Amino acid sequence: MDSTTGQGRGRRGRTRRLLPGLLLLVVLAATLALVIPGLLSGLRAAGGPVLGGAECTVTTSEGQVGLTRDEAQRATTAVALTARGVPAPDTAGIDAAALQRLAEGPADDAGPVLACRGSGAADLPVQELTATGLTPRAQEVRDALAGVFGEQSLGGFAPGGVGQGHGAESTHYDGRAIDVFFRPVTEENRRAGWQVAHWLVAHAEDLHIQYVIFDDRFWSDHSSRAQWGNYDAPAPANEILRHLDHVHVDVHRGG
Repeated sequence: MDSTTGQGRGRRGRTRRLLPGLLLLVVLAATLALVIPGLLSGLRAAGGPVLGGAECTVTTSEGQVGLTRDEAQRATTAVALTARGVPAPDTAGIDAAALQRLAEGPADDAGPVLACRGSGAADLPVQELTATGLTPRAQEVRDALAGVFGEQSLGGFAPGGVGQGHGAESTHYDGRAIDVFFRPVTEENRRAGWQVAHWLVAHAEDLHIQYVIFDDRFWSDHSSRAQWGNYDAPAPANEILRHLDHVHVDVHRGG
């Protein structure tokens, strides 16, 4: 057998050995093409953004819209100020469907439509109560809310602090929490409450907000996923403990 014939047979042998591997790669590629879209769709349906996605998301009737934190802050502020008839920040470049959903809420029932990733605030100093009954960080939240939403029905704090009326480990006793009331519990008040809750979440990083609780749902700054969780109230029949009539917001303790 000459060298040319041997080389030809060698090439044909190598080709036959490579074919099964190539076919396996084709099958794997086709399978991934079918499976990955379904996995991504499942993540969206579960209420969280795709890993590595936007800082904030707004759920519209057409799906989720990603926003930067700055866009979420401008959008939620514009919605609140526009409702009061006050000049609002520029929302150019922000998806119109997201703005509409933030202003109107879900069509079928009031509920959360915006969430942002938690930033996990760290290296904050511990703060003590001031004369208002709030820590400086909590007072900053109170002042910021008043600047955007105007006069509100607030509670959960008092000069000198509060010592009862809340759970044993409540952040109200540390002067780190504020309740924004929307009474009675009606569809209109729930939608108004969600506008406040969305604004707080959008501004959580700047205001060092730790938790927002409202309407049987909660958002945590400790979560890296942009989503709301179900809040398990200690007394399911109690609308106050379920936070149906008020938005609870508290700030990080620090330390």
